[in-house]
Amino acid sequence: MSDSSTAVAVAGPARGPDAPQPRRRGRRRAAAAARTGAGVGAVAAALVAPLYLGTWIQTALLTLAAAVAALGLSLLVGQAGQLSLGHAFFVAVGAYGYAYFAGPRHASIGVTKQVGLALPPLLAALLAVLLAGLAGLLFTPIAGRLRGIYLGIASFGLVFVGLHVLNSGGSVTGGSIGREVPAFAIGGLRFDTPADETTYLLGRPLGAEQKLWYLGLAVTVGAYLGYRNLVRGRPGRALRAVRDRELMAGIMGVPVTRYKAFAFLISSMYAGAGGVLLALAIGHIGPDDSLFGVDATVAYLVMVVVGGLASPGGAILGGVFVRGLQAVLDRYADSLPGLAPAGSPGVTPAVAAAFAFGAAVIVVLLFEPRGAAAIGQRLRHATRSRLGRP
Repeated sequence: MSDSSTAVAVAGPARGPDAPQPRRRGRRRAAAAARTGAGVGAVAAALVAPLYLGTWIQTALLTLAAAVAALGLSLLVGQAGQLSLGHAFFVAVGAYGYAYFAGPRHASIGVTKQVGLALPPLLAALLAVLLAGLAGLLFTPIAGRLRGIYLGIASFGLVFVGLHVLNSGGSVTGGSIGREVPAFAIGGLRFDTPADETTYLLGRPLGAEQKLWYLGLAVTVGAYLGYRNLVRGRPGRALRAVRDRELMAGIMGVPVTRYKAFAFLISSMYAGAGGVLLALAIGHIGPDDSLFGVDATVAYLVMVVVGGLASPGGAILGGVFVRGLQAVLDRYADSLPGLAPAGSPGVTPAVAAAFAFGAAVIVVLLFEPRGAAAIGQRLRHATRSRLGRP
C-alpha cells in the first residue's frame, strides 16, 4: 500500500459541505432539548395557573371561550375564504342551547317562567354544539350563492335576528332577563363547589372557576389539535383550493358547495363550543351586545385578523389579546391616564379598547397581513438559522 493510500485510510472519509458535522448535531440536540423543555414548562404552567390567577381567573375563562370560538372563524375565513360577520350568533346558539338542554323543566326568575329539558350536562353540551352546527348548516344555501362582502353582509343579519329572538324568546331564552346556566358535571365529577365538598390541589382549594379552567383548557387543546389535523389532511387542501381558485377547484373535481357547507358546519360547531364555555364562565346569560351582538362579532374578527387568518395558534393569541386588553383596561381604568370609569363621561375602557383594536388591525394589515402568527414564524426561523438547522 502506498503512502498516500495509508494517509487516506488513517484520516477516514472526507467530509463534504453537506455531511453532518458534530457541532451541527450538537446544536440540533440542544434545540430539541430546548423545545422539549419549553413544552414541558408550558404544560406545567397551564396546570398550575388557576391556583395563582386569583381574581384574573374569570378573564382566563373568557379567554379560553373566545379562543375556541375564534378557531372556528379562523377556519372559515382563513382556510375556506368565506367571510362571516355573524359568528356571535352561533356562539349564542351554543350558550343558550346548553342553558336550555341542561336547565330545569320549570323555573322562575322574578316574574319570568323558564323551561328546559333537564338533560345531563355533558349531553346538553354536546347537543348545544350540534345545534350550533345545524344552524350553520341551514345557512349554507345562502353561503353557497354569495361570496366576499355580500356573504359578510348576509351573515351580519344573523346577529340582529339572534338578538331579536333572544329578547322575545319567552320561556326558552328568558327574554331580556336571560337564563341561569346550570353547573357542568361529568358523571360524579362536578365543576361547581358544593358546600360539603372541597377539592385541593398542591395544598390549595379548587373552586368552581378553577375546575372550569381545566375543562376549558382541555376543550381548547382538543379544538386546536382538531383544527391542525383537519387543515393538514385532504379536507384542508380542498378548502384552500376553494378559497384560492373556486372555479379551478370545481373543474378539478372538488365539490365546492359541499365543502362550503362543511366549512360553515365545523366553524359553527366551534362557535357553539365556545358559547358553552362562555355560558359556564359567566353563569348567567342574557341578550348582551358585548356577548352576542355587534361588539362581539367585531371582537371575533379582530382576534383572527390580529392573530393570523389561517393560523390556529394565531387565533388563540388573538383571543388572549382581545380579552386580556379589555380586562386590563376595565381593571385599571382609575389609574390609567386619560381613561374614565365605565358609566362616566369621557373615554371609557370600552371606547379605549375599540380604538386599540382598530389601531391593531390597521398596523397588522399594513406591516404584517398574516398577523402575529407570521411574526412568530419569523422568530422561529431565525432561531433555527442561528442553530445551524436548515
